[in-house]
Amino acid sequence: MKHMNSEVKEERTSNKNRIDLFLVPIVLIAAFLNLFKIWTDEYANAYYTAAVKSMLQSFHNFFYASFDPGGYVTIDKPPVVFWIQTISAKIFGFHGWSVILPQALAGIGSVLLLYVLVKRTFGVWAGRLAALAMALTPIVPAVSRTNNIDSMLVFTLLVATWMLFRAVRTAKFGWVLAAFAMIGVAFNMKMLQAYMVLPAFYVFYVVATKITWKKKIAFLTTATALMLAVSVLWAVVVDSTSADKRPYMGSSQTNSVLELAFGYNGINRLTGNTSVTGSGHKQPAQTEQQTASSETKQTSNSSADSSQSSNQRNSSSSQKMQAPGGGNQNGMFNTGNPGPFRLFQKGLSDQISWLLPFVIFSIVGLFAGVKFKGPYTTKQKESLFWLAWLLPVAVFFSIAGFFHQYYLIMLAPPIAAFAGAGAVALWSMYKQHNGWKSWLLPGGILTTAALQVYIMSPYVSSIGVAPIAGVGALGVILALVLAVRKQRKNSLTNYLGAAAMVVLLAMPAYWAMTPIIYGGNSMLPSAGPDSSSGMGGPPSTATNSKQSGFNGMQPPGSSSGNSSSNNQMQPPSGSSNGGQMPGGSSNNGQMQPPSGSSNNSQMPNSSSSKSSSSKRKSGGMNAEVNQKLLNYLTKNNTGEKYLFATTDSTSAAPYIIKTGKPVMAMGGFSGSDPILTVSKLKAMIKKGEVKYFYLSGMGKGGQSDVITWIKDNSKEIPSSKWQSASSSAQQGPSGNGTLYEITLK
Repeated sequence: MKHMNSEVKEERTSNKNRIDLFLVPIVLIAAFLNLFKIWTDEYANAYYTAAVKSMLQSFHNFFYASFDPGGYVTIDKPPVVFWIQTISAKIFGFHGWSVILPQALAGIGSVLLLYVLVKRTFGVWAGRLAALAMALTPIVPAVSRTNNIDSMLVFTLLVATWMLFRAVRTAKFGWVLAAFAMIGVAFNMKMLQAYMVLPAFYVFYVVATKITWKKKIAFLTTATALMLAVSVLWAVVVDSTSADKRPYMGSSQTNSVLELAFGYNGINRLTGNTSVTGSGHKQPAQTEQQTASSETKQTSNSSADSSQSSNQRNSSSSQKMQAPGGGNQNGMFNTGNPGPFRLFQKGLSDQISWLLPFVIFSIVGLFAGVKFKGPYTTKQKESLFWLAWLLPVAVFFSIAGFFHQYYLIMLAPPIAAFAGAGAVALWSMYKQHNGWKSWLLPGGILTTAALQVYIMSPYVSSIGVAPIAGVGALGVILALVLAVRKQRKNSLTNYLGAAAMVVLLAMPAYWAMTPIIYGGNSMLPSAGPDSSSGMGGPPSTATNSKQSGFNGMQPPGSSSGNSSSNNQMQPPSGSSNGGQMPGGSSNNGQMQPPSGSSNNSQMPNSSSSKSSSSKRKSGGMNAEVNQKLLNYLTKNNTGEKYLFATTDSTSAAPYIIKTGKPVMAMGGFSGSDPILTVSKLKAMIKKGEVKYFYLSGMGKGGQSDVITWIKDNSKEIPSSKWQSASSSAQQGPSGNGTLYEITLK
């Protein structure tokens, strides 16, 4: 800490051509958090892992990012990240860890990029602290340890940031084009989410470049045009291809990439109207949330049943807790309720907000004395960039109708940058007794410690009182001592400042390790003592901290000792049945489970995990294969293209991963895509493409006619031929499942 105010050019020059020894342990920490035990996740997010399995089989599947080897339907995102995952699987073999590896490396790369970006302007200590803050932001490793897209998205946007900064420093237009083209590449990872950084790019380039307004407008217009061209290139190619020559665009209602980009993956995220019934009708998420919250939660095993009433009481109690801004704190998938204090509510604050008060004080210090008309220093210009990244994204997450906790990784770079740059700036003001500015450091420490106590308090039953009291007491003591010693300059004051930073980073570090300690959820990644649940809330809002947030889900034909009352999957208390996982949608008032949430995702040390495999199968909602069913279908296949058809991707994914054979998800991810018609299905059956159908009661939105026709024109296969003998009731993802056979001449 005593070196923080040494931002002299000599230090930067002396370290320019050699490894920063302080950076090495930071990178090692990031590597540990992002890589350790990823090899235990066998399926990762099964929805996306099945797509990689399919993409490995042909260039056609690779280009379109087909969910199934038969090229029937795509996944619900653009292909770039999955191209990278497929290449990784091609090089290292098809494993859960090989599809996770690119994201884990991207998480480490983001730490290094942030160090480079911050160090050059704010000094080496600012760069170190920014990199460390990025590495220890809990949601960063939680996402990077999965095959979800967001870690790679953030890395790509930081690469674009590096290019933009270089464009300003070198005054070369080529780097501007490269920066905006890279945002176009990011669009082909997660569509409109990539555009959240555009305000920062425009504002920074306008303020930082010393060229005429005419050139600024011309350059930015040209760069934007290039970005848009790169963004829509793949979409235009796909939408221009005849529908019968490519897979259906999953989770769209019109078989269009552009509709998916600007609808489901775009505006609907803000409005929350993500529930599509298949007929084109959309229901507001709030209405669905009210419906879901009125339902009774079900659990999937005897241990859960024994504590069911207690969990319901806890859930009901937690719903009454008020956030700082008022309202229920759970919200849809524990993302809180919209409002100015949403990022401080449960479920979000412990993922991203640990350092937010310190960041606010840092912003005040960094912009203190700045005049609107300038001139601006390089530090002020780059601070403006990070602020223009932070504020719009924070506003979006404060008002958005539908998103998942792991999307919050978009806030990690600006928060980490301000944490590093602000620590150096506030320390310098404190040491120089710079009037009211000298109080910003102890004020930032005190308020940040207070927030961290607030964040941890719902987890007292999991982590104990000691760490909560320790952070609170040490934060108050160190802030007060620093305030009292403002007029003294000695080594003790330096050590106190360093100790304060350690205290503020201690609990984020622990939270960042929770996916390793407690197990993670590859479908809905989050950090915290209940990270394996994928619901990211405190224990009082989770059904069981040792279980997946979506219980009672079994693979087709798997055995179960549960009563029939557990056949019905219910959403967690306070969540909306309109808030879907990737590609998900509501169906007939029932919440669709995630394409990858574990059907029995328990902690690594659980008996269930040990008995089934040494590897976790937590990523797939049905991340199990009923071998008896598979044997029956394989034995009785007479040349059909598809092993079997089912309503949605959740039943299909494990079989695609296991066998590499085509399995038809008739209605796409959640069963609501209007892909199939009765006449089209008849033609497929007559051509000998499919004859077996597994129906589990899910996915009827948009295909009820098809399902009715299947039931009316098929013969039911006796469960004794394909169902585990120990099971008295076949459970699908939601309700009883039945296997049918249809042959037409």
